[in-house]
Amino acid sequence: MSIKGKRILLVEDEGGLVRTLTDRLQSEGYVVFHAGDGDKGELMAAGGKFDLILLDVMLPKKNGFDVLRDLRKQDVLTPVLMLTARGQVNEKVVGFKLGADDYLTKPFEMLELLARMEAILKRPTPSGAPGATTASYSFGPFTIDFRTMEIRNGNTVIEMSAREFQLLRFFIEHRGTALSREVILNNVWGYESMPTTRTIDTHVTWLRQKLEENPKFPKFILTVHGFGYKFAG
Repeated sequence: MSIKGKRILLVEDEGGLVRTLTDRLQSEGYVVFHAGDGDKGELMAAGGKFDLILLDVMLPKKNGFDVLRDLRKQDVLTPVLMLTARGQVNEKVVGFKLGADDYLTKPFEMLELLARMEAILKRPTPSGAPGATTASYSFGPFTIDFRTMEIRNGNTVIEMSAREFQLLRFFIEHRGTALSREVILNNVWGYESMPTTRTIDTHVTWLRQKLEENPKFPKFILTVHGFGYKFAG
């Protein structure tokens, strides 16, 4: 995947880190834009076309969680990788529930950041799948609102965990593509966790119970035997 010319918005107030990240990302071929506080970051993200946003949580004027929440309310669905000095699990869950694509805790290795960025940027957006300007997606009787993380069957809200929602969204983003279990693990669970492929099978089973009329004979989340899964919704 060519990353040359990809537009990155860095929303970070720590001067030393800004210089370090800007220099390295530019040397890798990225075009880097910078905002030093939450208000400016939100304004730039809402008004510009970026391929990825690197968003710090602890920011002047407006914290990263609020920035992300308000961007999603404005239908800005540009991928967001959150940066924070905090490492608590509950804060990661908050970020994911608000619509973050990944989460990296400071201090981090530059190579890990670059790997996570590339993993997000190389995710294809097939025709008909949600892209940077699409706030909802429908299949069968279901409608998904990516801003509120709600899935409805008519007027009924389908209860899902943050991880189930992430998995379903990843399937939708790659609709029609056979996905290996390893690809799913890396993109949905991330590099820090060490789940087994059995974890994916369990979450797929849960999704099928909620979405399929007959989970034993699924129409939406199909098994690719000996490989992984494919979304056909």
